[in-house]
Amino acid sequence: MHKFINIWLFMQTLFEDQTIANKAAEIGQAILAAGSLRLTEIAAKMRGRSAASYKRIQRFLQQTDPREVLWRLFQEQAEFLIADVTEVQRPQAWKTEYVGTLRDGKTKGFWVLLLGSPYRGRVIPCGLTTYSSKTIAASLDSRNLNHFRAFAGLKDLLGERPVVLDREFSYLELLLQLVEEQLHFVIRLNLGSHPPQFWDDDGRQVALTISRGETVIHHRVWYRGKVCVNLIGSWGQGFREPLWIMTNLEAQQAQRIYLARMKIEETFRDLKSLLGMGRLMNKQQTYMEKMLALLLLVFAIGLLLGERLRDHLYGEPIRDHQVVSEKERIPGSFPVEEGQKMEALFRLVHFAQTEMVASV
Repeated sequence: MHKFINIWLFMQTLFEDQTIANKAAEIGQAILAAGSLRLTEIAAKMRGRSAASYKRIQRFLQQTDPREVLWRLFQEQAEFLIADVTEVQRPQAWKTEYVGTLRDGKTKGFWVLLLGSPYRGRVIPCGLTTYSSKTIAASLDSRNLNHFRAFAGLKDLLGERPVVLDREFSYLELLLQLVEEQLHFVIRLNLGSHPPQFWDDDGRQVALTISRGETVIHHRVWYRGKVCVNLIGSWGQGFREPLWIMTNLEAQQAQRIYLARMKIEETFRDLKSLLGMGRLMNKQQTYMEKMLALLLLVFAIGLLLGERLRDHLYGEPIRDHQVVSEKERIPGSFPVEEGQKMEALFRLVHFAQTEMVASV
């Protein structure tokens, strides 16, 4: 399949410098062919001798930063931004400076915090940061500070759109940071061994009790007595435990958004299994993040092209001239009349799809 995807067309749109775009396209095409982020395996799929190709990759990483280009994939029409964390295991990387120990206390690896916009049930990545137990110890910071850095300055980008987070992010320090940044948030509660505590305006503790099939809403309660939020809980049939969400939006709106939260886990699974994210071998964290950003660009191109090809084969789910009301529109999808962001990139997707179909 990768033989029919012309990465060059897309990279010319994403990168301002055409020479750099050509290099990004060559490396991106080789990533697809290799199914790996190991530089030696990528170099083997590039034109010319592997040793020379390896040096071209190194020069590319020195000359440009794909992490900045990745932010161009942020979709202004998306209803919310998704953030989630995944582990990348590196069991043999005993001497790599950014590789620490994962949660089990034994396996070597690091964490990737990915930011992305929802798109047709999946996620188009637009930002990332990485950290590990070793980088946290070396810089005398914490997991929390790495999360703070990822969300700092997002207000101008997000406006009134919320960031949607899973249980990993349900802690007080992050909530205080989100409030300081004036960001809207939708966060699933972590109901583990130490469930969060809430109090109402009269100082009475709020009990998180709910029955199967029930929905419970608590307005204006205080998370650990310091952050005012709305709470909504529901326990659907077939679920082992209830779903509780805290937010600074209207409670039912937040529940609707969270339930429509795209399956970012599938994105991570594809990145690991199909494109070799788990085979990162860069010795320096900066270069590792740059290669990971380039991988995310390639993944986004493949995702967009795959969706357009599916439209070509099975028909578009909603045509441009159709009017879709707010109630009918899937949360996180584009309003049809406003879906013009990334228009140039989508035109290239259509053109590449035409080429691909003609080549089959």
